[in-house]
Amino acid sequence: MADEFNLVVNKRDLTNKGGVKKMRKDGNIPGVYYSHDSKSSTPFYITAGELRNAQKSGSKIFNINVGDKKRTVLFKSVQYHPVTDEIVHVDLYGIKMDQTVSINVLINLVGTAKGVQEEGGILVQGLSELAIECLPMNIPESIDVDISNLALGESFRVEDLDKLNDIIVNSPSDQILASITQAMKEEEIVETADDEEVEEGAESSEEDNADSGDSESNEGNKEESE
Repeated sequence: MADEFNLVVNKRDLTNKGGVKKMRKDGNIPGVYYSHDSKSSTPFYITAGELRNAQKSGSKIFNINVGDKKRTVLFKSVQYHPVTDEIVHVDLYGIKMDQTVSINVLINLVGTAKGVQEEGGILVQGLSELAIECLPMNIPESIDVDISNLALGESFRVEDLDKLNDIIVNSPSDQILASITQAMKEEEIVETADDEEVEEGAESSEEDNADSGDSESNEGNKEESE
């Protein structure tokens, strides 16, 4: 069952690019609040410290004040800087506790696969999050997937999950959550690298020949014109 966390947000006016940049420089993160029952949205900002506290809480449900009204919200979208990986924008989505919501939750792989421990395979995780639908108070912190019995060459798919109480899984049933693959031998890696070098050399040679051919053709045309 999900816990609620009181989140302090501050209403803001829509600003230009320079204003948003200054806001971030001051340690604040811009965001937008919207809900399923309203066509309007409310811009706000949240301090970086407050956001860190929210993340540490492990909560999925948050209480905020929008104007004079208390709202219950989820983090619907979080945008990260492509270089620094810092959060640069958040979207909060207003919900009702008696209505189902769609959300992604983390997948937690439990145990050590026998295909890794006994057969020397490599574990590959296909999904890090699972798309689910449920009432807000039933949102789990994560979904555990026991991979202990997964052998070399086997996969664990969404359809292999045990039935989740009060939760509907929206991810495709054939989506692979985890698989055990054969480890690539060192000789194969070397051969692959050599093949790529040969192909690159061949392409380079073809380009050189093409350039040479174009040069000779131009010179021939010049001689003919003379």
